[in-house]
Amino acid sequence: MNPKKIALLVVTAAAISLFFIFDLGRFLTLAALKANHQALLEFSAAHRVPMVAGFMLLYIVQTALSLPGAAILSLAAGALFGTIQGTIYANIAATIGATLAFLVTRYLLRDLVLGRFGSRLEGINRELESRGFNYLLFLRLVPVFPFFLINLAAGLTRLPLRTFFLATMLGIIPGGFVYVNAGASLATVDSLADIASPRVLGSFALLGLFALVPVLHARWKNRGIDSQ
Repeated sequence: MNPKKIALLVVTAAAISLFFIFDLGRFLTLAALKANHQALLEFSAAHRVPMVAGFMLLYIVQTALSLPGAAILSLAAGALFGTIQGTIYANIAATIGATLAFLVTRYLLRDLVLGRFGSRLEGINRELESRGFNYLLFLRLVPVFPFFLINLAAGLTRLPLRTFFLATMLGIIPGGFVYVNAGASLATVDSLADIASPRVLGSFALLGLFALVPVLHARWKNRGIDSQ
């Protein structure tokens, strides 16, 4: 491994370690967001561009390093920027962060990720290799697997970067919108569990099934050919 890759790994490991050593996760809670909501709104009103840039950078880093707090950041997007703009900012940032995690896994952490999650990723890898865009879109729409785990799994495959980027950007829109929209009415949110209700999850599952139709059709067609 060349010195640049080693340096990048050291910086990444250090950033993750500092997050947990200083318990920075305490700032990414619903209680903390509500307590600081007014102050953040006032700062955003006076410094709109730095606030948007800082928020997106924070979201990118959180996603790229697979740190906890994505749901809170999506709520914050709605609370600070409104439903439409918040969804746009959160979607772009989450997609960029996921893409960075994908690239780091593919080019730097392949052996480490395989050693840690190999057995859990076998099925996902197999489907991503053969079904590509539609299967990844299904995984993004339906929260069957953790977001960060999908990033890692995709990085181990030969899935094209463009396919990963587009499927991720499109697939996270519905879920992101739900959280951002909830954040726009932050005062009414008492628990993250209230947002991801069975009805909402059922809607995601229905969307995921539509994305999976081409995959299922291809499987049925292949089986028909094999049986002839």
